[in-house]
Amino acid sequence: MPTTSHADREARPLRADALRNRERILATARRLFAERGISVTLNDVAHEAGVGVGTVYRRFPDKHALVDALLSAKFETLSALVERAAACPTGREAMRAYLLGALELRASDRALADVIVRAHPASPALRRDRDRIDAEMTALVDRAHREGALREGFQARDVPMLVVMVGAVADRTRACDPDLWRRYGQMLIDGVCPPAVESPLRGRPLERQELELALNAAPA
Repeated sequence: MPTTSHADREARPLRADALRNRERILATARRLFAERGISVTLNDVAHEAGVGVGTVYRRFPDKHALVDALLSAKFETLSALVERAAACPTGREAMRAYLLGALELRASDRALADVIVRAHPASPALRRDRDRIDAEMTALVDRAHREGALREGFQARDVPMLVVMVGAVADRTRACDPDLWRRYGQMLIDGVCPPAVESPLRGRPLERQELELALNAAPA
């Protein structure tokens, strides 16, 4: 008996109830990945969405398929961020706007950097999206370099590591100060792309007890 592939199932129009279930699954997965990171399982998604595990597996046979369905929206968000940054009048402003926006996205979404770096290699469409973002980000970096606004040697490939660093701060300090990541984000951005006019450092350092809790506790 012929089997039906996941691609064939995705290409078919969905009944209204099936469409509602799919949207519920995607919305739940988006929230769980943002809160917990990429370790979330399809069983976790089914439980939180209030649907049977079989319902999830019928739409998404494995986690790669579910992540692929969510990644396109994340890439579009990043592309829109690059587009807004590119509209800034100077390369310095564009670079600083992009870096701050990328850090802000990661601070609210633990899975952002992880799923983009690990985009499923079997998906040509997602590879094209990732390549497009890389090219757009490289254009921002090159523009800032031409204006002498960016630290010598800084490259677009350095951005994901900055995002990871600030994301770790956001994850560990969310309970005591959900905006603390902005302080350390400012330090990093000022280090690679100094502002035209120096501004006071945002926020405050953690008190000793808060610092010990943040360093010793598992990321929240």
